[in-house]
Amino acid sequence: MAKDKKAFTLAKEFKDFISRGNVLDMAVGVIVGGAFTSIVNSLVNDIFTPFLGMLLAGVNFDTLVVTIPWGNNPQLLFGNFIQAIISFLLTALCVFIIVKLVNGFHRKKKEEPAPPPKPDPQIVLLTEIRDLLKTEQGSAEAKTDTEE
Repeated sequence: MAKDKKAFTLAKEFKDFISRGNVLDMAVGVIVGGAFTSIVNSLVNDIFTPFLGMLLAGVNFDTLVVTIPWGNNPQLLFGNFIQAIISFLLTALCVFIIVKLVNGFHRKKKEEPAPPPKPDPQIVLLTEIRDLLKTEQGSAEAKTDTEE
């Protein structure tokens, strides 16, 4: 019986943990980040790298290799390293742009003032009566000033 209670408690704790907003946000972030990474990798490998190779007189980064003449001739694939740096910089740039857009959206949302609440109809009526009384008092005082 105690074993069932522990399993139930563990299951409840897991449910509470998994249903927290932060965990769900993180899971969504990881999934979207994976998809975003494939987009950026394609952008780097399929568009920017060939274009950069064309600008550099047809250099293909995949073939940029230095062979070390000692031992079993290991190769340093610095072309792949250059592609990784370009990919990192583009990913950072894309994240920066997204964060700037989201922050701008939130800033705009905060700057918009809330519309003033509608006053109570009784207060509006009393205000109008007060204003009318002031106007009548002012015109009555003006008449007494001109008569003197």
